[in-house]
Amino acid sequence: MENMFDPNDKKQIVKYAMILAIVLAVFIGVKTINALKEYSYIGKDVPAMNTVSVVGKGEISVKPDVASFVYSVIEEGKTAGEAQDKATKKSNAVIEALKNAGVAEKDIKTASYNIYPKYEYVTVSCTTYSCPPSKSVISGYEVNQSVEVKVRNIEKAGDMLALVGGLNVSNVSSLSFVVDDMDALKAEVRKRAIIDAKEKAKVLSKELGVKFDTIISFYENNGDGYPITAERTYDSYGMGAVGAVKVSPELPVGENKLTTQVTITYSIK
Repeated sequence: MENMFDPNDKKQIVKYAMILAIVLAVFIGVKTINALKEYSYIGKDVPAMNTVSVVGKGEISVKPDVASFVYSVIEEGKTAGEAQDKATKKSNAVIEALKNAGVAEKDIKTASYNIYPKYEYVTVSCTTYSCPPSKSVISGYEVNQSVEVKVRNIEKAGDMLALVGGLNVSNVSSLSFVVDDMDALKAEVRKRAIIDAKEKAKVLSKELGVKFDTIISFYENNGDGYPITAERTYDSYGMGAVGAVKVSPELPVGENKLTTQVTITYSIK
């Protein structure tokens, strides 16, 4: 049989070389494409599913049921002990009056307690042209105690302010009205937002002509949604005045609004 390949035939050599080059090029091309495909998936999650997101809002308007305020007792003395004794007597008298008026002991707590030295500058008389510098000396001490009071019977908030002011405390401030069980309200407003989102999802599904499958993500945005309590400053009582007015002030409570927003993402069948 005749040899099909003649090593001396240059045309055959070129022909087989070209075939080999084409096969090699195809092989390299396939490898390159596969490598690029693998590279494109590095660091990525599974391919995105068909999804749709709906936003629901919940809102509750609620009347506050608890009032709170802060009063301060400030007393001075030649010694720290003397200043503390004065402050303790006045503070204890106020606390006892609040308890007798129906405020529970657990609702009266010290917010801060500080003792400060008081200084005065003494100038030494000059006997020569070179005067010694003036110096500061401790002239006494000041005690500053702030007490936070929570009034659960909100209708008596004005009476409690009048009571404290009539006992000559130094000031009364930071009056605010809040809802006591805030966690329960947050849960309720979230529930309303979820119901709203689900109702919107039903309508959207019908309008788009598609069916929503499972919930694949949930997000709640309540950044600024929770209530900003209505705070008032009340400092017309006390300040050491004798015979302070004891008429109970009228305190409009108003309402607090609690809102939140949820985003639910569904997969589409």
